[in-house]
Amino acid sequence: MKNFLSRLAPPPSASGDAPNRRDFIRNAGLGGLSLGLMFDKLPGRFAAEQEMEFITQKVSRFAKPSELKITDMRVAVLQGVPFSSPIIRIDTNQGLVGWGEVRDGASANYALMLKSRILGKNPCNVEQIFKIIKQFGNHSRAAGGVCGVEMALWDLAGKAYNVPAYQLLGGKYRDYIRLYADTPEGKSYDDFAKNMEIRKGQGYTFLKMDFGIGMIADQPGMLVNANNWSVKRQWDDKEMGKLGNYANTKHPFTRIQVTKKGIDRLVEHVGKVRDIVGYDTPLAADHFGHFDVNTAIQIGKAMEPFRLAWLEDLVPWFYTDQWKQITDAIDTPTLTGEDIFLKEEFIKLIDAKAIDMIHPDLASSGGLLETKKIGDYAEEKGIPMAMHFAGSPICMMANVHCAAATENFVALEHHGVDVAGWEDLVTGIKPITEKGFVKVPDRPGLGVELNEEVAKKFLRKGATWFAPTDTWNTKDSADREWS
Repeated sequence: MKNFLSRLAPPPSASGDAPNRRDFIRNAGLGGLSLGLMFDKLPGRFAAEQEMEFITQKVSRFAKPSELKITDMRVAVLQGVPFSSPIIRIDTNQGLVGWGEVRDGASANYALMLKSRILGKNPCNVEQIFKIIKQFGNHSRAAGGVCGVEMALWDLAGKAYNVPAYQLLGGKYRDYIRLYADTPEGKSYDDFAKNMEIRKGQGYTFLKMDFGIGMIADQPGMLVNANNWSVKRQWDDKEMGKLGNYANTKHPFTRIQVTKKGIDRLVEHVGKVRDIVGYDTPLAADHFGHFDVNTAIQIGKAMEPFRLAWLEDLVPWFYTDQWKQITDAIDTPTLTGEDIFLKEEFIKLIDAKAIDMIHPDLASSGGLLETKKIGDYAEEKGIPMAMHFAGSPICMMANVHCAAATENFVALEHHGVDVAGWEDLVTGIKPITEKGFVKVPDRPGLGVELNEEVAKKFLRKGATWFAPTDTWNTKDSADREWS
């Protein structure tokens, strides 16, 4: 090596810097005199550069953040994780890959149409890019593209700077993120009790259950005005009934009411569930069905003996006055927010003292930073934040980093507890969940990488696997929102 370099090198430099270099190497414990002599015949400055390159050859070199550029975005739609989830992959000029996820049940096109707006940009400028693309998001699933891209940008920024995403959000308040899981139901209360023991054995310390009006819709004397609505199919937006589609008819307009007999039946159900769960474990209540404010208050009052953690989405989130009416009338905490996009609508609810808790879904609320801003505003007003989530481990880890960085966080939903192979969808953390908690990862970015071998098994029938998306490369619209 030395003889070869000597033949190529010009005469030694008289700059006198060689001894200093050797001192540096010797003090660093990297070979001292022998390494210094290896480059001794090279010009002083060139020798120093060569020595530094040699002695740092095993040091991990991360991206140059200031020179990072987005070069491509592709998608693969997974099914059954637990619902449909488009996974997005953003590529860069330095080989770094960022992973994001469009919200469950949303179209991958919500993300693809943003590709022409982000190509060539530095993904480390997360907030700047978010302000460019957020105009293309809206409430619920329409926000999925903006939020999915934002997740991937934080993943890339973290990898570029070699820090976890929570660090870029200001650091963490906790090392573990508490999960809440839906209560597994059964054909009978005996079945439910057995399932509940399984859930408890999994270590979950916070549970949520369903007991909406769908469970009593086929029992006589329980509901008023329900016969002409498909009450048991509240998520089916295709079935048209005589009065319209139940799923898409806002709660106050169905004019469905619950009778005293119906409320007594709901009370009996919740009482038995509470006996199984016990009072040491927080127990929340999910979506109830479509009825008006008066019925919501009646149900809320009937549930007060069971000390439920919250009553969720009793009426649509945008009826601020109705939420305040309900919240003021009952003692059980009220909660909404999984379909709200951006902080402004949360602020309206919080300032009106219309709800007791907020419940953003990070894949709809605006991504990591916007959700942290939402949580921070709520914290200033004394409002706690639970987080809704029903996707793959990629989106879960985005939630985990945000929850770690937000002080008033309570618990994060885990909707894929019973999905076989769910944890194997990614690499980087094993196990992801343990005894109802997730340890906040210290790996760069979101902390996980898509396990393509496993994820392909969940690929939606007819979907492509991160195929080229050149159709979306060209921007064909003026986007400025002002004149």
